Amino acid sequence: MNLGVDGKRALILGGNKGLGRGVAAHLAAEGAIVGLVGRDEEALQATLTDILVASPASFGIRADLDDPADVSLMLARIDREWGGVDILLLNGGGPPPYGAYDTDAARWHRQFDAIFMTGLRITAHVLPGMRARRWGRLLVVSSTSVREPIKGLTASNALRAAVAGWAKSLAGEVAADGVTVNLLLAGRLDTDRTRVLDRLDAEARGVSAETIAAESQAEVPIGRYGTPDEFGAVAAFLASDLASYVTGSAIPIDGGLARAIL
Repeated sequence: MNLGVDGKRALILGGNKGLGRGVAAHLAAEGAIVGLVGRDEEALQATLTDILVASPASFGIRADLDDPADVSLMLARIDREWGGVDILLLNGGGPPPYGAYDTDAARWHRQFDAIFMTGLRITAHVLPGMRARRWGRLLVVSSTSVREPIKGLTASNALRAAVAGWAKSLAGEVAADGVTVNLLLAGRLDTDRTRVLDRLDAEARGVSAETIAAESQAEVPIGRYGTPDEFGAVAAFLASDLASYVTGSAIPIDGGLARAIL
């Protein structure tokens, strides 16, 4: 199957590991030129080494997306190297667990900037070029918590819902210009984030992380955690020419865990 992304410029935020790496690998295999962005230099170089086998023109950018100066430098390099972006994956780490009663305004502002404003800023920078070329793909990595809030992850539940509302609104504004906007709702996937949450739950309950992981996977109808590769395959399709009529959608990648139909 030809996805039609050969030669497309794909900027993958958080591309050094986990879900971002899974998306980058699939796009590179289809001939896209990938710009990997991550703060962990060692992980970034390890991923880039693998990506270069399939896509020799790809490159890595070490950047902390929580630092506005780093974001500016990243965007300046993208402008110099590429002159534009065809595929953008918005992807970053999730906020720490805390309760709905938390009133630490500074913490809420930090998480809002990280989850919402950084993605908005980067999108605003690359979107005019997509619209002018009448082709673009914006993929937003989110969570099934958009549909079914997850206990203890109040910030993630609230802020990702805000991102979902923004993405849905944006999809309607740019669809006629050949730009699609879709959310990828990650369920229980085998990532560092999942392992951290399992460990925190284990510590709170006084059991092993392995016990928590086994219980968690048993709740998934497929019976296991998903992989970044499986997540990346769905993302690559949504970034393709074949998905040109799919926009404003929220696609769960969760092994059937979410019980909501819509």
